[in-house]
This record gives sequence, C-alpha cells and structure tokens, in this order.
Amino acid sequence: MPRISLVEKVHRILAGHLPSGGLSIDATAGNGHDTLFLAERTGPAGHVYSFDIQAKAIHATRELLQRAGLRNRVTLIHAGHETLLEHLPGQVIGKIHAATFNLGYLPGGDKTLITSTATTIPALSATCQVLAPGGCITIMVYPGHPGGEREAAAVNRWCRQLDSCLFTLHKTTLRHCRRQPPELLFIRKKQP
Repeated sequence: MPRISLVEKVHRILAGHLPSGGLSIDATAGNGHDTLFLAERTGPAGHVYSFDIQAKAIHATRELLQRAGLRNRVTLIHAGHETLLEHLPGQVIGKIHAATFNLGYLPGGDKTLITSTATTIPALSATCQVLAPGGCITIMVYPGHPGGEREAAAVNRWCRQLDSCLFTLHKTTLRHCRRQPPELLFIRKKQP
C-alpha cells in the first residue's frame, strides 16, 4: 500500500469538511497551493480567506489563482494570521468550515522569516472562534528548522488545553522520514 504524504492527508481532511459553497481560511498562504486547493474545493459559491505576512507569498498565491481562473473565489489578505478576526467579515464568524495552517517558513523564501508562537497561538485561538460546528483546523508543524521545535511544542501544549467537550484532537507524525519529522494536528469542532 503506497504511503500518502502529510500534505495529501491535510487535503483529504479539508475536503471532507469543506462542502461546495463552503467558507475556509488558509492562515499561511505561502506559495498558494493550499489556497488553490481550497478554492477548487469550495466551488464558485464558496469563498477562501488567505493570509500571509509576506508580499512575496501574496503575489505568488495571486498568480497561481489567476492561472487557474479562481482569483474571484479568494480574498488575499496581506497581514499576519493573528489578525484574522480584524479582517474577516462579521457574517462569516461561526461559519468557517475549514482552516489550514502550514507553519514554518516560505518554501523558496527567506528561511529566517518564520511563523512564531507569538502569532500562531493567537491565530489558532481566533480560528476556533470562527469555526462552524463540525468545522476543522489542520496544523502542519515542522520542528526540524531553527525555531520550529519551540513552536511545535507550544502548538502541542495549546492543542492539549482545548476543551474536549467542544473539540476533538488527532495527531499524525511521519516517523519514517527524518530525525525531527513534521507533525499534522487535526482539530474538529464538535456538533452541538
């Protein structure tokens, strides 16, 4: 049986929670691949809110969406994910079906510009507030880069303190791939 990558697993999870016409967040746009996936999945009636602090990431994501003809399905927000409550329209609060965080640094970019605990933890807390019942958050953490181990530990601590009456948590690690393998954390908001 072939192994699937964590990115493929993330996309399968997101697809299972994001209906056609649904609302989603890409909290770390990066090169735009997760934003594109969400825009394809949500269809013409849905919408994606995609955040990144780096202009290079917003530009790359915009170009990828334009080539795919999906630019109109996405609001690109050149701001840190910790500001998502400031940028999301009020009518989508409590209605987000899926959100994804791919932490670390921009692939092909400046490796000294990384996500940090100071912004990631507030962003995760805000995302929990905007999720619809049954909605999910996927978080890819990479402890193998400078600063990544500290952020991974903080994200894991934050996840463990979630109210188990409101959320479920699942964790997957690729143990076969390297000394400090990436981890996928999957949070689901329970139905009332």
